[in-house]
Amino acid sequence: MARHEGRGMASVNYPIGMNLGGDPSQALIHSNPDGKFTVALSAIDLGQGMKQVSRQIAAETLGVPVEDVYVDTADSDTGPHDMGSFASRGTHRMGNAVIAAAREARGVLLEAAAEELEVNAADLVTDGRGNIHVRGAPTRSITVKATAQAAQFKQGRTIAGRGIFLLPLSAVDAETGEMNPNTAFAHACLVADVAVDDETGEVTVLRMTSAYELGRVINPRMVEQQLVGGAWMGMSHALYETPEPYYPDPAHGPRDFNEYLMPGPGDIAPYHVTVLERPAPDGPFGGKGPGEMCANPVLPAIANAVYNAVGVRVDELPITPEKILRGIKANGGVRPQPRRGGAVTWRPRDVAVPA
Repeated sequence: MARHEGRGMASVNYPIGMNLGGDPSQALIHSNPDGKFTVALSAIDLGQGMKQVSRQIAAETLGVPVEDVYVDTADSDTGPHDMGSFASRGTHRMGNAVIAAAREARGVLLEAAAEELEVNAADLVTDGRGNIHVRGAPTRSITVKATAQAAQFKQGRTIAGRGIFLLPLSAVDAETGEMNPNTAFAHACLVADVAVDDETGEVTVLRMTSAYELGRVINPRMVEQQLVGGAWMGMSHALYETPEPYYPDPAHGPRDFNEYLMPGPGDIAPYHVTVLERPAPDGPFGGKGPGEMCANPVLPAIANAVYNAVGVRVDELPITPEKILRGIKANGGVRPQPRRGGAVTWRPRDVAVPA
């Protein structure tokens, strides 16, 4: 008996959001008297880093330090309407809404500062460090905090902004009924190398290699970690996790994560990531975000790698040892498939993320 190595590839052309109904997102921003800003959203952070990205987008647009911005996603009843956190839409849709709200709030902020400095608001700029000054004359300045206090207690002005991002409805082809449900796409290609034991049916993921095109990366470290975590999640879906045979009755299923089958630290594979930046014309500062793409290509890539290794095509997840052994038996033995390009192993040098 032997272990057989195989390689599989999967590529993804992934839609961002769904604009058949306009896919609207809204944001509200207001300043407190201490010069700090609160961004109110009704979409939630599922761990994908939406709060941090929204913070960065708001701070960049307002022209204030990122630490002076707080993002609140606590209450969908009292917050502005949003379609939700799904379809990889967070960065693109909510980011655009935040930009629109921040621009309006910035306009009010500069008007309040102009009144205090007795200049035209069009002549004012922010330095990103909490100050507003006259263009070309940095000594003529006022802090954002002082401006916020003057607006509230002296001018009777509310420094606030409202923003909505709404896509135009797709046109419908009268002949075919064809529509365009998306405005932006992200792209990925992932290669998985595995070893399959023909005696036990066990699959070991040796390494994964990927390239992702995500528009402009607003927070590189966060994107890198999201891609890595998502890939390991995809590996878990491909080889381990399942509600069967318990679904739809979970009475005899695992009760907690001590019993639920998923990979442990020793099963995690080395993962090499390359991120390609092509700013999206309609994205916030060119961003699109990885979203669900993190895990999606891993599953078919591993399935293709198993087929390449032993000739067994498993089309129902997870790819368990039992399914592989049944496939080997049905095939009359192991049938490794040829690899394109021979046995050359490609290892990128851009970003190496160890297990």
